[in-house]
Order: sequence, then structure tokens, then C-alpha cells
Amino acid sequence: MRLQRRCTTSGLLFTAGDTLASWKPLSPSQFFTLGLGVAFGVTDTGLLRESNQDNFLISPELGLLAVADGMGGHDAGEIASADAIELLCGFLGATMRAPAPDGDVDATVPVFRASDFDPAALDPDATWTDATMKAMIALHDAVEFANERMYRTNVAQARADGTGMGTTLTGMWQPAPGGPAFLFHVGDSRLYLHRDGRLTQLTRDQTLYQEALERGMADPLPARNLLLQALGPAPGIRPDLSIHAPAPGDVYLLCSDGLYGDSAEADIAAILAHASADNLDACCAALVDLAKQDGGRDNITAVLLRCHG
Repeated sequence: MRLQRRCTTSGLLFTAGDTLASWKPLSPSQFFTLGLGVAFGVTDTGLLRESNQDNFLISPELGLLAVADGMGGHDAGEIASADAIELLCGFLGATMRAPAPDGDVDATVPVFRASDFDPAALDPDATWTDATMKAMIALHDAVEFANERMYRTNVAQARADGTGMGTTLTGMWQPAPGGPAFLFHVGDSRLYLHRDGRLTQLTRDQTLYQEALERGMADPLPARNLLLQALGPAPGIRPDLSIHAPAPGDVYLLCSDGLYGDSAEADIAAILAHASADNLDACCAALVDLAKQDGGRDNITAVLLRCHG
């Protein structure tokens, strides 16, 4: 079992081409319209950190939302969170188009269509359709691809297994508008669903602390920032993947641990209860303010999606 501590100074060495000249989120803080609904995201350094190692992406073209929380020192964390998302996007983008059947080498057609997904696939006991299986394999391979490339970078920098830069990675992917959503998760960033007045955590923190809670261990419990998995430090990764059926009016929150770490879920739910398609920016700002009021010790990232209807 390899444990990684986030936000530590690791002394990583990078060439000039490896560092980020100026950090910025992969997606700007603006409204996006996806097949699933309307989305908005924001990231903030917080009150104590000198730099922001979080990043997020909202891609209408891919039907993708993702949040990553980097680790490994100032430059390394920034690189890791951005690289993981970009590598994932590149892989998924390549799998979503196929050559046109008429042989035109310059034309492509979508690989996934909503009609190819059987609603029964959301039943864990049902037999998956070819499209569902293909999408799940593509998502699994995309996360593994991102990890492999990042691990190679760590090896090139002479970082032993379990060290070097790394990142969490959590998100939602809808390969075809109108089809199911596929959830992916590595680390301790979270995905929440607010539906019918209830807040539900859809991901499980991959931390030693969470494992200790589930085993009923007595105090003192491990530190909350000890990750059991992260992209980059190890050659193998086992992402949590699942299929999810969004419903009209659902509100989803993707966030780093800097948002939820010191804040009560009841306070987060109270903000999400007022989320609508035209005020997601204000809700994101309120979530960041909440995290700061409760300490703001880490970088804070919040991405909100409100489903159509």
C-alpha cells in the first residue's frame, strides 16, 4: 500500500520546459452548456497556500467535467493536476470519433449515440450493451493512460515509486447527449449530488482516514490527507468507475478537499438547494466563501452542474 501526502514540498527537479510559466485553470470561470445541463466552475488559492495546485475542466465537446488536486510541491502539483486532465481529455477525444463508413479519410462519425445505451445498463445486475461496455473501457483506459504518462515523467526525474508529483482526479463523462453519465474517481476530491432536497456523496474518499473510519478504528485516526491512490506516483492505478442516471433538476458538485474539508455538509447542501441554471456563479462564490469562513487552509475548487429540466 502506497501512501501519498498532498501539498508537501518534495524537492522535485524540473527542466525549464516542465514548469508552468503562469498557472491558470484549464477552463475559465464562465457558463457552459453541455448535453447534461449548464455548468460553471471556480478555483481559489485559499487563505494560506502560496499557489494553487487545483485545476478543473468543463468540456461541452466531450461532455466532460473534471477536478484535479495536485501534490508534490509548488510547480509539481500545478503540472500534475493540469496534465492529468489534459491527458484524459486527449484520450477520450480520440475514442469518441471513428472514420466515416464511406471511406472518406477526412471525415469521422460519433462512436457513441444515446440510442446505443440501454437504460437497463444502469441496473448493476443487467447485461451491459456493447456501447456501455465500450464507454466504460474507454474511460478506464483513459485514466490508466494519464497515470502511465505521469509516472513516466516521475521516473525520468528519478523519483522512486510512491514519490514524485501526483494528483487526484474526479469527474463525470456523458459520451452521448441523452445517454447515461459515467463517473470516475481517484483520490479524495469529491462528487456530490443534490436531488429532491438531499445531498448525496457519490464518491468514496480513497484515504487511510476513510479506511480507518470504515473499519471502526479508535482514535487517534490517521491524518485526512494520506491518499491510498493518486495519479502519477505508481505504475498502476485502480480508478473507481460507475454508471449514473442524471435526472432533470439534479445539481452536481465536483470539488477538491479544500472545499469540503472543514465545512459541514449541511452548509454545502443549503447553498446547492438554491442552485439554478442562471445563478451557478453565485453559488460557486458562496461555496468558496464558506470554505474560507471555515478555515480556507487549502486550495478550493468547485464545479457545479445543473441538469436541464
